[in-house]
Amino acid sequence: MLPLVLGLIIFFAVHLIPTSPGLRQGLVARFGEGAFKAVFSVLSLVGLVLIVVGFQKLQLNPGKNVVLWDPPTWTRHLAMLLMIPAMILLVASQIPSRIRTAAKHPMLAAIKLWALAHLLANGDLASLLLFGGFLAFAVYDRISVKRRAFAGRLGAQTGAPVNDVIVVVLGLALYALMIVWGHGALIGVPLLHINAAP
Repeated sequence: MLPLVLGLIIFFAVHLIPTSPGLRQGLVARFGEGAFKAVFSVLSLVGLVLIVVGFQKLQLNPGKNVVLWDPPTWTRHLAMLLMIPAMILLVASQIPSRIRTAAKHPMLAAIKLWALAHLLANGDLASLLLFGGFLAFAVYDRISVKRRAFAGRLGAQTGAPVNDVIVVVLGLALYALMIVWGHGALIGVPLLHINAAP
């Protein structure tokens, strides 16, 4: 449990800094832009590694990962549906498009859908900490960017109408890849159980 909790604390603490422009500017003024970005990246990576390792350890040790509730089957189907727009919004965060403009902050919207979907489908303590933590942070960060009028990395770029098609196609392709291979290979939990023909 400790690695997961420690990883979440480090990761979220580091990502809280950009939500406070005064704090960020003060750190940049004191240490320099390059040093700030380097430390930010290293701490983010350390937090992420601890999160992944801690979560996997808890999943492999049911004795330490308390099951708080047993989600019904329909919540898993709903989670699969929610992940479709989540993947599309994730792609939209990297490509100027009308989808991105309409969502305003598609990365945060994708994180919220991803976290909500996984909260619905999982009832163990590790999942509550991981996905509940990311959902809460994404909600806070969305409020923060609205207050700061922060337009994101791509600014106000909208892109040509064809970009909407590209975003949807790539989002669906990413979704299909995660369903067929990615979730099992990267997370260790396959979503499709394909039996070989006798």
